[in-house]
Amino acid sequence: MKKLSLIIISTTLCFAMSCKENKKESEPEKTKEEMTSDQTIEAKEVIVKLEPKSDSNVTGNVFFKEQNGIVTMTAVMNGLNEGTHAIHIHEKADCTSPDGTSAGGHWNPTAQPHGKWKSPEGYHKGDIGNFEVGADGKGTITMSTDEWCIGCGDPNKDILGKGIIVHEGADDFVTQPTGNAGGRVSCGGIIQ
Repeated sequence: MKKLSLIIISTTLCFAMSCKENKKESEPEKTKEEMTSDQTIEAKEVIVKLEPKSDSNVTGNVFFKEQNGIVTMTAVMNGLNEGTHAIHIHEKADCTSPDGTSAGGHWNPTAQPHGKWKSPEGYHKGDIGNFEVGADGKGTITMSTDEWCIGCGDPNKDILGKGIIVHEGADDFVTQPTGNAGGRVSCGGIIQ
């Protein structure tokens, strides 16, 4: 009788374990993305095509990517004169005028004086800064900040609907309200 009880218990356990294994096999496995989807935020991206202004040949692209609350901007330009040039975010994504002035002034939603990024004396949200251009006419600049967002709706942070302007000269970070960076040689609208 004892042997019979042991056989029944063993058979029951084997049956229960095999049912559990079958249930596991029938459940679809979660992908790595599904397992970590609660921990990551989908990246937002915008690519801005720069077009020549003020009779220049300056073209390029500006890439914006937002991930986990940080926006990274990378601008790649060509057709520039050798030397130092400024790049700013301006008020409007309007590049219809031949000289780029339709983009308005620097984007300054917090009404600060013009200055170098993160200056304690103040700076515009559009005051990106200067970059160097070699004899080949090519220049790049990269910047990351949590002071911008892509399509978040916050008027003090949202860069959508703004313009990117590349200037013929360097920003002196002092002259108000423009930095005395010279003419607008390229323009692009930050739109999706």
